[in-house]
Order: sequence, then C-alpha cells, then structure tokens
Amino acid sequence: MPADKERIRAGAFACGFDAVGFAAAAGDGADAENLAAYVAQGRHGDMAWLAREPAKRADPALLWPQARSVICLGLNYGPETDPLAGLDEPGVGWVSIYARRRDYHLVLKKKLKRLARWLAHAYGGEVKVFVDTAPVMEKPLAARSGLGWIGKHTNLVSRRFGSWLFLGEVFTSLAIEPDPPAADACGSCRRCVDACPTGALDQQYRIDPRRCLSYLTIEHKGTIADDLAASLSNRLFGCDDCLAVCPWNKFARPACEPELACRADLSRIPLDALACLDEAGFRARFANTPLRRAGRLRLQYAAAIAQANARRPDPPRRGEALAEPAARAAVAAPTSRRERGPVGSKPPGGGRSGSG
Repeated sequence: MPADKERIRAGAFACGFDAVGFAAAAGDGADAENLAAYVAQGRHGDMAWLAREPAKRADPALLWPQARSVICLGLNYGPETDPLAGLDEPGVGWVSIYARRRDYHLVLKKKLKRLARWLAHAYGGEVKVFVDTAPVMEKPLAARSGLGWIGKHTNLVSRRFGSWLFLGEVFTSLAIEPDPPAADACGSCRRCVDACPTGALDQQYRIDPRRCLSYLTIEHKGTIADDLAASLSNRLFGCDDCLAVCPWNKFARPACEPELACRADLSRIPLDALACLDEAGFRARFANTPLRRAGRLRLQYAAAIAQANARRPDPPRRGEALAEPAARAAVAAPTSRRERGPVGSKPPGGGRSGSG
C-alpha cells in the first residue's frame, strides 16, 4: 500500500505529538559545511562526539542506508509561567524549563515507538526511531520538514509553539513526499542575540558554546572561568534567556502532555539542601529527570558558584567558588556521557528546538 502522508500525519497526532513534518532521508551540503566549520573552529568544546562520524551526521542515508524518508516530530514543552522567574533569587538555584520535568527522552521514545509500530503495521517497510541519541542533525532535519526555521539563536522556532519543542524522528524505508521547509521569519529581530548574558551568540545564526551558560552547566567538564561564573548568577542547569525573549513565543501554549508536567520542586532548588545531598539522596530526588545526568558533584559545583555570586556584587573568585569539597571534586570527576546530540549547547545539529 502506498504511504498516505496525511494518514501518517494524523497517526502521529494520535500518538500525542504536537508537530509533524516530512523530509527526504538525504544529505544537505550546507549542513555538512556548517558542521565542519564548527568543529574546525573548536566551537564544540568538550563535546567530542560532534567531531565523530561527520558524514553520517550530515546524511541520514549514510546513518541508515535503508532510509528513504524521515518523519520529524515535535512535542510541545511550553512553560506555564515566565521561564526566567527565579533568576537572581538568593538561596535557590534556577533550572532550565526543559529540565523541570521527566526526562523528555523517556517520553518521546515511548511515543516514537508507538508511531513506528503503527507505521510498520499499516504500511510495512522498516523503521528506526531517534531522539537525541545518535548522530542525527535533528534541528536541520526539522527545519527541512517544515516544523520551523533555525532562528538567530541557532534553535528551531515554530510559528505555533515558539521555541519550545522537543524533537524526535522516525526513519522509514517508505517513500513519503517531503513537506516544504519553513521560511525564516526572524526578520530584523535580534532580541535573542542581545539577551545572551555572555555574548555567546557572537554572530547571528552562530553560537560559541564555550561561552554559553547551557554548555557550561551541562556539557563542560572542567572549571568555569571567573567572568563566565559571575554571569551564571544562580543558574544550576541550563539557560533559557535567548529562548524566552523570542517574539514568536507569544503564540506558544503550555505543555499539555501529563508526563511532561513541571515539578514545582525543580523550579527553585534550595542551594543549602543541594549542597548537603549525598549520592543516594541525589539519585532519589532527581531520578528520571535531565538533572540526573549532570551528576551530583557537577550540580553542587554550580550551587557553590551560585552561593558565591549571591554573597557579593563583584564576580566570584575561582578559589572561593571552589571552596566546598563537593565543588572541588566535581571538577575532578565529571560524569561519563554516551553518544548523543548535545542537550543544551545549541550547535548545528542539536537535540531540541531549544532550551537550556
């Protein structure tokens, strides 16, 4: 039976996705060039996996030769309240909107598998699902499928959901007509560029993650330079400034997926309590959330910086920021990482439309 694109789209909506688009499983020369330049300039920092298998990253057909089409899916995680509320609040740590809930990988993977099973039953053929766990350039694929465009903050922007979409893909051997790509609608706006606390968006449509607070609190393995540590304020995990100011968020709506409901205890985390957590307590509190993968010591390091920032108006000195034993240990014992797209550093491929 020939693949009915609109029937497949309806099936994806029935599985709980909020946005659906179709792209050819083919490479894009511009993506390959952008990735090569990004790595050559050293912008990937500690994210060594971005330098591996560049050809597969830029061409879905090389990743899985049977693939003919890619179904790109988006799941809305729009905030109910001001995403920047709580920034600079003494005594508590701020967490990116995307991390205040159940780990989106777990939620998306379940929905993707459900869609893949339905697709195989309805049309046959072969399928594979991906959600930020393989060398897939998810944001460029999503843009080619019409889910949105890559904004000046290097994240996907949707006319319907603004900057708040989790992304996943179903690769299929079925031939499905691609959707037209979305046109860039940023215009002359540069609010995201101007909002970046560290100037990491050093050029429009380009980011230097080595100055990005999301990268520094999620992916970076070592100490954080004094000037950047001061810019962290009380951020523990991620940064949403460039996403939150996007004018297209006026069309966004709060997430309605029950499994992605925000947890109040993750919105403002008491710094003193976090500093006292042992490993068992950390695992119990942050199980099945993105914060779990940062590791206790790394979060306690960020908490120590937040406490130092709150004590004085001038930038903290590194020695004081690392005064607590847990903070010092965090630098020496970074957590291991499996192969995946970067979570919060917003390079050419990415794993979410944006956030943290």
